[in-house]
Amino acid sequence: MNDILSIKDITKNYYTKEGVIKALDKISFDIKQGEIISLVGPSGCGKSTLLSILSNLDKDYSGNILSKDNLKVAYMFQSNALFPWLTIYDNATLGLKITNNMTKDNLEYVDYLFNLYNLNEFKNSYPRSLSGGMMQRVG
Repeated sequence: MNDILSIKDITKNYYTKEGVIKALDKISFDIKQGEIISLVGPSGCGKSTLLSILSNLDKDYSGNILSKDNLKVAYMFQSNALFPWLTIYDNATLGLKITNNMTKDNLEYVDYLFNLYNLNEFKNSYPRSLSGGMMQRVG
């Protein structure tokens, strides 16, 4: 089995005063090692909801998600959420600080990513001094 992620019967409902909105209805698929997939559809069809579930930002759903050990899922929101008063390095490490995970390995990984995305020389810059694409890479 070379599946790195297996999604089975994911269902998500939103509850409003007007009633129940079914955002996802028994969504199932597998992702294999090295495979690239796209989520495509009209506004409101559940793409962001599914990504929030896969990124563990939303835990209120039914169904099963099976993943390969140590698989990390993340996604970039349409608009960046960088704090303008923090340097881009401080923005990039904020989650580690909040969760008390500022380990040597994690900080080395952040440095690796800064090099990978050609942001190393901008570590001490503030978001306002970056292009939109650079802010997306920081995010």
